[in-house]
Amino acid sequence: MSQDNMIKLECTECKTVTYHSHKNKKTLKAVRLELNKFCKFCRKHTPHKETK
Repeated sequence: MSQDNMIKLECTECKTVTYHSHKNKKTLKAVRLELNKFCKFCRKHTPHKETK
């Protein structure tokens, strides 16, 4: 997997980067990914947004 497809997912509540993932940049050009994930710092499920 190439590094330019890697993205960081940041918790919207505590602003910590807790997940790394990848996405297809050909199909999802200008869309910022947002997923519900478990944050171990908040200790609950929160929305995580893609960062640069």
